Amino acid sequence: MSTAPTKAATDRPVPVDVASMPGTTPRLVHTDRHVEDLADYRLGGGYAPLETPDRLLREVDDSGLRGRGGAGFPLGIKLRSVAAHGVRADGAIVVANGEEGEPASVKDRWLMRHRPHLVLDGLRLAAAAVGARRGHVYVSDAESASAIETAVSDAAEILGNLELSVLVVGAGYVSGEETAAIRAINGGPAKPSDKPPRPFEQGVAGMPTLVSNVETLAHIPYIARHGAGAFRSRGTTLSPGTFLATVTGAGKPPVLYEIPHGLPLTDLLALHGVSPEDVRGILMGGYFGGLLGRDVLTGTLDHESIRSLGGGLGCGAISLITDECPVAVGASVMSYFDRENAGQCGSCFNGTAAMAAVLNGLRDGIADADDLARLERWSVVLRGRGACATLDAATNVAATVLSGFQDAVADHRSGRCTTCAEAPYRTLRPFAVEIGAPL
Repeated sequence: MSTAPTKAATDRPVPVDVASMPGTTPRLVHTDRHVEDLADYRLGGGYAPLETPDRLLREVDDSGLRGRGGAGFPLGIKLRSVAAHGVRADGAIVVANGEEGEPASVKDRWLMRHRPHLVLDGLRLAAAAVGARRGHVYVSDAESASAIETAVSDAAEILGNLELSVLVVGAGYVSGEETAAIRAINGGPAKPSDKPPRPFEQGVAGMPTLVSNVETLAHIPYIARHGAGAFRSRGTTLSPGTFLATVTGAGKPPVLYEIPHGLPLTDLLALHGVSPEDVRGILMGGYFGGLLGRDVLTGTLDHESIRSLGGGLGCGAISLITDECPVAVGASVMSYFDRENAGQCGSCFNGTAAMAAVLNGLRDGIADADDLARLERWSVVLRGRGACATLDAATNVAATVLSGFQDAVADHRSGRCTTCAEAPYRTLRPFAVEIGAPL
């Protein structure tokens, strides 16, 4: 294990660096800190003439592009669903979802701040594919909003009849859920609502609505320019293309990497300068995926491999647990869910509080066998009961701590956790990360 001293976590986010795989040409990131302006973006082939909707939909279908916001749903299916309902409703609306509520992720904010025209180009293409004449960029980061607003103004002539607006909301874990985005754009609170109707059926202003993550949209211009085959030249058959991974923890400065799907996790660790021997576990895919044990080190970074190991690739946030106690990390994440839930569903409001109490009690050495039995039962029976995925995320954390870190749980039950005896890990936003100021 690493010899770095254990210490309580800081609640101050750490600025991120940017990198890509050596020897490869990145598709989304550049490694300097400047903001790409309209002239630079067009010089690189951006804002190419629009394809016909049918051809663009076919290329996106064939590319196999999956959503980068967390669920990994195929974008082609989503586009076609909105387009089909839009025909019947005489139009559709598109939303670029940049409300990056995951504290351990920074990819969407980086794209909006540094490559705003790439994001707008993707939104423009998505609008053409579904027949939308109106669009919204939904954010909680003021600097991202400013960069997007400037880009919208600069590209007004290119965007043509596509009417775009930017909505800034308060940051929050639930604010980025797609129905929360629609509810906020419609003038309500940025909190999830029950489904159905689903956004592709009835969303903003009652119209069929595409809500797509900023990174997902940023991949579309590459597909439109180079084709599905070129997009698939990296990645795996079922998880094609590259993705943005925010890597935090292990006592290292956080880095935003663009990497191909299918990369062995140990290769990413080597690139990040971390020995697999030092890794006790990983908070994989953001808080939602829970904590995975050392078995995850055998995996590759694609949806199928990580799912087979009991987790999910999610939004690409990868937080390395080295000197921290996984029980204490799980307790901090669960407490975050307790504070950040929307307060609308009794099962979530009460369930996250109850599970946080047990995990915090386990960390502090006061949880008994009955408490752990209740926690295990809640991790099963509470799943799927909330209007959004927050309660599912909480049950994932509870289940993975109990199943993946049995030795650490036993150490806490017997008062033998030397890590927490020195300085328990406590933080309001585990592995939170921020962006350095652009030039």
